[in-house]
Amino acid sequence: MAPQIIKPQVKTPCLKKDEKILVVKRTDIISDIPWNGIKQVDFEQFLRIIEEKKQFLWRSQMENDQTYKQIIPYLIFTHQGKYFLMQRQSDASEKRLRNKYSLGIGGHIRQEDMTSASIFDWARREFHEEVNYNGNLKIKPLGILNDDSNAVGKVHMGFALLLQGDTQNISVRSELKSGKLVSIAECEVQKENLENWSSLVLDLLKNQD
Repeated sequence: MAPQIIKPQVKTPCLKKDEKILVVKRTDIISDIPWNGIKQVDFEQFLRIIEEKKQFLWRSQMENDQTYKQIIPYLIFTHQGKYFLMQRQSDASEKRLRNKYSLGIGGHIRQEDMTSASIFDWARREFHEEVNYNGNLKIKPLGILNDDSNAVGKVHMGFALLLQGDTQNISVRSELKSGKLVSIAECEVQKENLENWSSLVLDLLKNQD
């Protein structure tokens, strides 16, 4: 899938409350032996599965239902060799990730968000809900995240996308405590405090350098 250019778009963050979110049955999205980690795949194939098998169910019911996977765009912002490292609030809506450090901007997809089947459209919506950024973005797939080693990972699947920005003027919104552009080495310092998906992404980024 070729990189695409996304123009700036600013949106007001939505209220975090119980809502119907995009899910797919585990047996539909993971048809062979499950993997733990980030896997480079044919994104279009997975998007077709989502389009054919998607359901919108209450988030409160899905958080502990391992028969479904919640589909999450997971967005890693980079500018001139540095990456946007964030820390979640102590009262973040996902209790299991509170105060954790993250390289990924991620969020659930609501029915009203699916104006198209494009993963790039989903990414743009989520990115501007979570951060303030007014530059241009070039976006490309990194892989699909699956980690069944913990309670959070068992009910989520991440579409990891690298967002290459043309300016360093990026800052967090209220759901996040802090955020700054750092080197890979500086990310390593916080590795023990990273959420699992970010730790997997960090290993991939190190191998690509």
